[in-house]
Amino acid sequence: MGGSLNLWRMMAISAIFRLGLIAYGEWQDAHMEVRYTDVDYLVFSDAAALVAAGKSPFDRSTYRYSPVLAFLLLPNSFLHRSWGKLLFSFADLLVGLFVDIILKLRGVPETLRLVSVATWLFNPFTFTIGTRGNCEPVVCAMILWIIICIMNRKVFQAAFWYGLVVHFRIYPIIYALPFVIVLNDQHAGPGKCILKQWGPRKGVANPSSGTRVFKPSTSCLKLVFRPWVLLQRNITIDSLFFGLISGSIFFLCTALFFKLYGWEFLNEALLYHLTRTDPRHNFSIYFYHIYLHHQHKFSVVEKLISFLPQLMVQLALIFRFAGDLPFCLFLQTVAFVAVNKVITAQYFALPILLLVLENWIEDLLFSIHSCSFNGCVCSGNRRGY
Repeated sequence: MGGSLNLWRMMAISAIFRLGLIAYGEWQDAHMEVRYTDVDYLVFSDAAALVAAGKSPFDRSTYRYSPVLAFLLLPNSFLHRSWGKLLFSFADLLVGLFVDIILKLRGVPETLRLVSVATWLFNPFTFTIGTRGNCEPVVCAMILWIIICIMNRKVFQAAFWYGLVVHFRIYPIIYALPFVIVLNDQHAGPGKCILKQWGPRKGVANPSSGTRVFKPSTSCLKLVFRPWVLLQRNITIDSLFFGLISGSIFFLCTALFFKLYGWEFLNEALLYHLTRTDPRHNFSIYFYHIYLHHQHKFSVVEKLISFLPQLMVQLALIFRFAGDLPFCLFLQTVAFVAVNKVITAQYFALPILLLVLENWIEDLLFSIHSCSFNGCVCSGNRRGY
């Protein structure tokens, strides 16, 4: 009960804090030259206003997102312009709740769970993302809910939300293969909860839990060159069902909005992101090359070939670490961001979240304790004890 109260107290404090930041943002936008609100939020709001007027959200230049986002922000036009910020901040709070649920399912002690939740809820980077009007917390919440569904073998729910989140923001498609692999019965028997792998140090499971710990092996990488063996080992009823449902949801949403908005939707919301280059607010390793040659235009082949390093790294990470799903997703996301053509601030929200799911806090505390203990021993030795 005490732990539950502590969790909800943290949620309440962080909710009040976010409301205060949203209110402050309204004041700063009205009185200061530099706005608190993210420029993307203005784009979202304009697109939602166009939808409310019966027009296409893509009539707003630089709107390159799923129309679902514009529909979610329709109340911006008739309730209050901060509706979207409230929605994104609510998703941010859900992320904290989902982190606690996942860690509880993995058997993490209560104290470490609360510290991990606080790491997300009170992180200056994460709480400003939502309150400034960026939709990334919605994606984070959906990814965590998918993990929860997979852990509890609710395959239909996981597949539904996965198809929806890939339509909403295309980049979570990189998680498809790990999701399919972890549904293999080798990682958990029928009806058992998947991924209860936490334990003191290095993710060792509690022997009494009966939970199987995934130990990565270099032999996994050999399966890349033996695709028939890979298919035989990992294609199960659950994985087929997951692929069928998630693919159907994705294509259903895509077909619906293609019917409503035509090729403009397809080009702006999906195809654009395959060939996107950004010579301005970009932290990418390709930035300087893009900046110098942007006026000369890049061919489609040049734009697409930059995905080759990403593909190679993603496959290596998946086949090495897929059995530890949260850790695999974390490594994938970091690698994807590191070698992407475009990197902006919100790209770091999901890696931070997935890091919170690992027992790095316990390792950090253990390291600090070890260093302190060793320091005391060395000091005692010098004094002749």
